[in-house]
Amino acid sequence: MKVAIYCRTSKTDGSQNNLNQKLELEQFAKAMNYNYEIFEEQESTRKTRPIKNKIFQEALQKKWDLILVWKLDRWARSMQELINDLEVMRVNNVQFRTLKENLILDDNPTNKLMINILSSFAQFERDIIRER
Repeated sequence: MKVAIYCRTSKTDGSQNNLNQKLELEQFAKAMNYNYEIFEEQESTRKTRPIKNKIFQEALQKKWDLILVWKLDRWARSMQELINDLEVMRVNNVQFRTLKENLILDDNPTNKLMINILSSFAQFERDIIRER
């Protein structure tokens, strides 16, 4: 299975780095015997995530069978973005998985519910941070 591992932090000032994400994701990929490549992005905004967008487009073109991320909020910065991306992946048979929440994009109603609940909490947290 060809897997794109995506790691992202919001800042480059030294207060955040991808190391924890990267180590855990790589360990998981090795345990699953995946053929993987790691992609890292820092200090991105919702509109400027070229690495994420590249991986997404490549997955739609069948370069990647699975996109693996540490948590949902590392992939999408809003609930609407997440829902849109996941629906496009589902329609195009691209697998998506989070390591920490252990969520898998599939037709399982429980997974769908959990993805929506967690994305709602992530959106709420983002809104609170913006308000502060």
